[in-house]
Amino acid sequence: MKETLTVIAMNMVVIIHVLALVVVAFGTVQAFIRCIPAMLRPSAMGHHFHAAYIQYARWLVGGLTFQLAADIVESAFSPSWDEIGRLAAIAVIRTFVNYFLERDLAQVEKREAASGRLSMVDGAP
Repeated sequence: MKETLTVIAMNMVVIIHVLALVVVAFGTVQAFIRCIPAMLRPSAMGHHFHAAYIQYARWLVGGLTFQLAADIVESAFSPSWDEIGRLAAIAVIRTFVNYFLERDLAQVEKREAASGRLSMVDGAP
Protein backbone atom coordinates (compact mmCIF):
# COMPACT_ATOMS: atom_id res chain seq x y z
CA MET A 1 0.00 0.00 0.00
CA LYS A 2 2.81 2.40 0.90
CA GLU A 3 4.54 1.72 -2.41
CA THR A 4 1.35 2.49 -4.32
CA LEU A 5 0.91 5.80 -2.47
CA THR A 6 4.54 6.67 -3.13
CA VAL A 7 4.14 6.04 -6.86
CA ILE A 8 0.94 8.11 -6.96
CA ALA A 9 2.59 10.92 -4.99
CA MET A 10 5.66 10.99 -7.22
CA ASN A 11 3.47 11.15 -10.33
CA MET A 12 1.49 13.99 -8.75
CA VAL A 13 4.73 15.80 -7.98
CA VAL A 14 5.71 15.65 -11.66
CA ILE A 15 2.25 16.88 -12.74
CA ILE A 16 2.30 19.75 -10.25
CA HIS A 17 5.81 20.77 -11.35
CA VAL A 18 4.61 20.79 -14.97
CA LEU A 19 1.68 23.00 -13.96
CA ALA A 20 4.08 25.37 -12.18
CA LEU A 21 6.24 25.51 -15.30
CA VAL A 22 3.21 26.27 -17.47
CA VAL A 23 2.08 29.05 -15.12
CA VAL A 24 5.52 30.69 -15.04
CA ALA A 25 6.04 30.29 -18.80
CA PHE A 26 2.63 31.75 -19.62
CA GLY A 27 3.21 34.66 -17.23
CA THR A 28 6.64 35.31 -18.74
CA VAL A 29 5.27 35.41 -22.29
CA GLN A 30 2.42 37.67 -21.19
CA ALA A 31 4.82 40.04 -19.38
CA PHE A 32 7.09 40.19 -22.42
CA ILE A 33 4.17 40.99 -24.72
CA ARG A 34 2.85 43.65 -22.32
CA CYS A 35 6.27 45.32 -22.07
CA ILE A 36 6.73 45.75 -25.83
CA PRO A 37 4.16 48.59 -26.17
CA ALA A 38 5.62 50.25 -23.07
CA MET A 39 9.05 50.30 -24.70
CA LEU A 40 7.61 51.71 -27.92
CA ARG A 41 5.72 54.51 -26.13
CA PRO A 42 8.15 56.12 -23.69
CA SER A 43 5.53 58.64 -22.50
CA ALA A 44 3.46 55.94 -20.78
CA MET A 45 6.34 53.61 -20.07
CA GLY A 46 6.31 53.82 -16.26
CA HIS A 47 2.64 52.95 -15.89
CA HIS A 48 2.71 50.09 -18.40
CA PHE A 49 5.89 48.58 -16.98
CA HIS A 50 4.51 48.77 -13.45
CA ALA A 51 1.22 47.15 -14.51
CA ALA A 52 3.14 44.41 -16.34
CA TYR A 53 5.34 43.90 -13.29
CA ILE A 54 2.35 43.52 -10.97
CA GLN A 55 0.69 40.99 -13.28
CA TYR A 56 3.96 39.08 -13.76
CA ALA A 57 4.53 38.94 -10.02
CA ARG A 58 1.08 37.39 -9.64
CA TRP A 59 2.00 34.68 -12.14
CA LEU A 60 5.28 34.05 -10.33
CA VAL A 61 3.52 33.75 -6.97
CA GLY A 62 1.14 31.26 -8.57
CA GLY A 63 4.02 29.24 -9.98
CA LEU A 64 5.86 29.27 -6.66
CA THR A 65 2.70 28.14 -4.91
CA PHE A 66 2.48 25.13 -7.21
CA GLN A 67 6.16 24.36 -6.62
CA LEU A 68 5.65 24.61 -2.89
CA ALA A 69 2.72 22.20 -3.12
CA ALA A 70 4.81 19.73 -5.13
CA ASP A 71 7.65 19.95 -2.64
CA ILE A 72 5.27 19.40 0.28
CA VAL A 73 3.93 16.24 -1.35
CA GLU A 74 7.43 15.06 -2.22
CA SER A 75 8.85 15.70 1.25
CA ALA A 76 5.94 13.84 2.85
CA PHE A 77 7.09 10.61 1.21
CA SER A 78 10.85 11.07 1.07
CA PRO A 79 11.91 13.57 3.71
CA SER A 80 15.59 14.34 3.33
CA TRP A 81 17.42 17.44 4.49
CA ASP A 82 17.85 18.45 0.87
CA GLU A 83 14.09 18.26 0.27
CA ILE A 84 13.31 20.12 3.49
CA GLY A 85 15.85 22.81 2.60
CA ARG A 86 14.35 23.27 -0.86
CA LEU A 87 10.87 23.44 0.66
CA ALA A 88 12.01 26.09 3.13
CA ALA A 89 13.75 28.12 0.41
CA ILE A 90 10.66 28.13 -1.83
CA ALA A 91 8.46 29.08 1.12
CA VAL A 92 10.74 32.01 2.01
CA ILE A 93 10.98 33.20 -1.60
CA ARG A 94 7.21 32.98 -2.04
CA THR A 95 6.65 34.89 1.20
CA PHE A 96 8.97 37.72 0.12
CA VAL A 97 7.51 37.93 -3.39
CA ASN A 98 3.99 37.93 -1.98
CA TYR A 99 4.86 40.62 0.59
CA PHE A 100 6.33 42.96 -2.03
CA LEU A 101 3.48 42.27 -4.44
CA GLU A 102 0.91 43.14 -1.78
CA ARG A 103 2.84 46.30 -0.91
CA ASP A 104 2.99 47.35 -4.57
CA LEU A 105 -0.72 46.65 -5.04
CA ALA A 106 -1.53 48.81 -2.01
CA GLN A 107 0.56 51.64 -3.48
CA VAL A 108 -1.21 51.32 -6.84
CA GLU A 109 -4.60 51.43 -5.12
CA LYS A 110 -3.56 54.58 -3.20
CA ARG A 111 -2.39 56.26 -6.40
CA GLU A 112 -5.58 55.32 -8.24
CA ALA A 113 -7.71 56.59 -5.36
CA ALA A 114 -5.72 59.83 -5.25
CA SER A 115 -5.97 60.35 -9.00
CA GLY A 116 -9.71 59.60 -8.83
CA ARG A 117 -10.10 62.26 -6.14
CA LEU A 118 -8.09 64.72 -8.22
CA SER A 119 -10.26 64.02 -11.25
CA MET A 120 -13.41 64.60 -9.23
CA VAL A 121 -12.02 67.89 -7.84
CA ASP A 122 -11.11 69.06 -11.34
CA GLY A 123 -14.62 68.25 -12.53
CA ALA A 124 -13.51 65.43 -14.79
CA PRO A 125 -15.58 62.25 -14.75
